[in-house]
Amino acid sequence: MRKLLLYITPLVLLSSCAKGLDDYNIDQKNPVEVPQGPLFSNALKQLTDNVTTPNVNINVFRFWMQQWTATTYQDEPRYNFVTRNIPQGFWNPFYREALTDLKESKRIAETDTDLAEDQKNNQIASTEIASVYIWSTLVNTWGDIPYTQALDIEAYNQPVYDDAATVYEDLFKRLDAAIQQIKPSAAGFGSSDLIYNGNMNSWLKFAHSLKMRMAITLADVNATQAKDMISSSAPLAFSSNADNAVFGYQQATPNNNPVSGALNSLFTTRQDYVAGKPFVDVLNALNDPRRSEFFTTVGNVYKGGVIGSNNEFASNSNISAKVIAADFEAILLDYAEVEFILAEASERWGILGTAESHYDKAVKASISYWTGDNSAATAYLAQPKVAYSTATGNWKEKIATQKWIALYNRGVESWTEWRRLDFPKLTPANGAVAPGTIPNRLTYPTSEYTLNEGNVNSAVAKLGADNVTNKIFWDVN
Repeated sequence: MRKLLLYITPLVLLSSCAKGLDDYNIDQKNPVEVPQGPLFSNALKQLTDNVTTPNVNINVFRFWMQQWTATTYQDEPRYNFVTRNIPQGFWNPFYREALTDLKESKRIAETDTDLAEDQKNNQIASTEIASVYIWSTLVNTWGDIPYTQALDIEAYNQPVYDDAATVYEDLFKRLDAAIQQIKPSAAGFGSSDLIYNGNMNSWLKFAHSLKMRMAITLADVNATQAKDMISSSAPLAFSSNADNAVFGYQQATPNNNPVSGALNSLFTTRQDYVAGKPFVDVLNALNDPRRSEFFTTVGNVYKGGVIGSNNEFASNSNISAKVIAADFEAILLDYAEVEFILAEASERWGILGTAESHYDKAVKASISYWTGDNSAATAYLAQPKVAYSTATGNWKEKIATQKWIALYNRGVESWTEWRRLDFPKLTPANGAVAPGTIPNRLTYPTSEYTLNEGNVNSAVAKLGADNVTNKIFWDVN
């Protein structure tokens, strides 16, 4: 059931008195046009819900990254996402809801004659940054997607599929334009901004951090561009956890943390999720101080379930009370991620300081966020198995392993990083469906084959087949 958004402030829509006979034909309880602020709020919530929910009809990436696994129903950990039509479930909230609302919010802001010019520009820039975030996620999930002709059903009821790399290039242009458009001292969306409460300096940092994320994604296919973009944006990106792009949930449904809806006893009696053994085994081997924030113990030990096998709920570590709390916030992008990007940039191109320094800052930022204990981070990094100079593997393995841990509960982004860096080395699930590998992409939704057959088939012809083994353009290793 589609959730109603209670964040939106009730609107005074129409006068209670009819001024003429025609007014009796107006439904005074439904607005003809919603202001840009509530549309922006709703888009941010739909975006965040979609990348945060553990609903097996929508988002199964925690399973694939083996941070979690299932107890009884094993289709999703085994990469069977056809039965539930998961591609459709993940696709629709982005296209049909979040991007549509952002486009309309931008349109209304552009035509709002009551807004000061600086505030108008700030609102437009905010919608663009959020849109770029979504479009980049869509490309990272499917590859070629409807883009230039999307979101305009009257003009293009069957939108063409655009080349994924070309879409990325346009997204960088849009992001740069938004950055130039922002005036930090002016107002934005105010209380309708459910991430930064209208603080445009924070949105500016978010934009630069997002640009860094997208740039490092291209590191293996366009190193020069990636290097230049990261170099220019790094001084203007997140510099502490205080800058993190987080969405604050509330105690009451439907505005509660979607993880709570699937695991918290206040909202469900189901017991479908437990810790994944590969993830827990790494945490245990490293004596990671975040374990207690991530999971419960069983007999005073942290124990994970086997990926793809039936697992007893009571015999394995469960998801922590913190993570399943109704008001636990969701992270869209954080400071730890920025520091991991800088560590990688240092290794690849010898820029912006040492890899070890940025690696340490990234790990400390993550541990501080989860535990609030900076001394625990120092002790953790002192371990030979964690310290950058002595940890196992090459720089990719070291950074990717710690990034995998830091991206806990963020399955979508964790999946992207795993595909890009090829670490950690994960074994496919027991009983994995053919071809027996962790997917590199989602297949296109069935609705595209029904409603946009010619264009989706053209996209598939370019791939050779609509299967999970095909890689996104930036995944060349």
